[in-house]
Amino acid sequence: MSTSTTYLTGLASGWDWSDTVDQLTELERTPQTRMSTEQSKLSARNLAYTSIKTQLNALKACVDKFKDGSLFSSRTSSVSNSTIASAAVEADAPLGSYTFNITQRATTAVQKGAANAGAALSATDNVSGVVLSSAAFSSAITAGTFTVNGKTVTVATTDTLQEVFDKIDTATSGTVTASYSSSSDKITFSSSSEIVLGSATDTSNFLQATKLVNNGTGTVTSASSLGGIKLSSTLSDANFSTTISDGGSGAGEFKINGVSIAFSTTSDSAQNVIKRINDSAAGVTASYDSVNDRFILTNKTTGDVGITMEDVTGNFVAATQLSGGTLERGKNLLYTVNAGGQLTSQSNTITETSSGITGLSVTALKEGEVTVEVNSNTSSIKAAITDLIEKYNTTQTLIGGKTASTTDDDGTVTAGTLADEQEVSKISSQLRSVVYSSVSGLSGVIKQLEQLGYVTNGTDDSLSLNDSTKLDDALADNLSDVKALFSDTTNGIATRLSTYLEQVTDDGGLIDVRQDTLTKQMAGLDEQIAAQEVLVQAYHDRLVASFTAMETAQSNINQQLQYLTRTFS
Repeated sequence: MSTSTTYLTGLASGWDWSDTVDQLTELERTPQTRMSTEQSKLSARNLAYTSIKTQLNALKACVDKFKDGSLFSSRTSSVSNSTIASAAVEADAPLGSYTFNITQRATTAVQKGAANAGAALSATDNVSGVVLSSAAFSSAITAGTFTVNGKTVTVATTDTLQEVFDKIDTATSGTVTASYSSSSDKITFSSSSEIVLGSATDTSNFLQATKLVNNGTGTVTSASSLGGIKLSSTLSDANFSTTISDGGSGAGEFKINGVSIAFSTTSDSAQNVIKRINDSAAGVTASYDSVNDRFILTNKTTGDVGITMEDVTGNFVAATQLSGGTLERGKNLLYTVNAGGQLTSQSNTITETSSGITGLSVTALKEGEVTVEVNSNTSSIKAAITDLIEKYNTTQTLIGGKTASTTDDDGTVTAGTLADEQEVSKISSQLRSVVYSSVSGLSGVIKQLEQLGYVTNGTDDSLSLNDSTKLDDALADNLSDVKALFSDTTNGIATRLSTYLEQVTDDGGLIDVRQDTLTKQMAGLDEQIAAQEVLVQAYHDRLVASFTAMETAQSNINQQLQYLTRTFS
């Protein structure tokens, strides 16, 4: 805390006494220097305690993993054939081997509406007014070319069906004629010889959309009815074979599995309603089968459960012919466990609800026999024990570094920052006692870490795994005793160590009290240094005043000498 002030000194005396004043003042600060040095040592101790507390808290966080014993309830599962089933296991699942014989997987129920939900392409055999772009084909026809008997026929979506027939007749020079039957809703190509349809260079899907396929004869007819539902058109214009109604107010309603679905024939399309069903809580997926011209409802969940439907306002269910279709019932999963009686599950995932095996879940991927092994998760337990010992060793190393003394090459001994702090040495010895001493009050045969293969070197209180076989054998054959050693609620290592660490690190604990004392000592030294500085400044001011008076006197003498000299010269 040294200060220096510049003075105009020696004007009369010729002696620059300011350095002398500063040196005498700094000498007066010797007690303050000693107090500042002591304060630095106290601060270093305080910081050392903070680092030890941080490490002890890290050790405590590791210890807490053992306290409730759930670590030892952790389980792993394995399956003998992963193509047949997968398995998942929760804590506390009973250990053992379980053989599942899966004889039937669960499937979903499907409500298939009656075929031909859509009306025919034309009410008459005359298709001169049936434009391709607006016709109710199940699949929209694209413009391009297709081939009949090696002849190219070019179509546009603006063509009528009759115009396409005429183009076929022209292209084949009349050898192939085409016609439409409103009664069967099919197209027929006729020729006196075998008809060959299509080529690799076709660009239009006309033949596919009209369901015309080669059969090796001179007559080829559409495989099924051509008229279908126009999914993107409004319901009223979608080509339903049964006129669809929403009750006349646009507020149609039907229910699937008790869930209400609204619709309007003038503002909703079939696509809209299908999406509305799929997004609802009805638990089904709705779709339209364009090949068979029918609507389908598929349960989102598996199992032998039905699908209910009813019209409330309007006739959506009836018009889509869902109510006139058939229900393909779903199947339940059928299986046995360890050659026991047959069990069932609506889902392909077997849970404890159907199997009675707590915490075990098995998902059947296909039929067959598979064995599921449930074992203790010894790898995670071993990792936790290893982590605990590592944290313990790190703590002891840190404490040793703060308390030990070192000797330089020249023989100079330097004491550790906390060498004189007996509390720290007690923490180290107490940690070793709690962690490594034999634990009393346990009923099992394992009562000490030494029985798990751990040893201490006796010089720095650290532990090491000397015999990993002991640890592995104990985890495999005597897990309950290992659990008690660490997690017994009264005497377990984790229980007692956690209690001790709380006493040391919690608010008001040993370290907190010691740091509070150090902080107060540093604050007291601050006050003493400040008080001492007041005295030093007063001493400095007295020195300056004395030397200033000397300069004044010397100046007066010099003036008198000059006067006498002038007078008597």
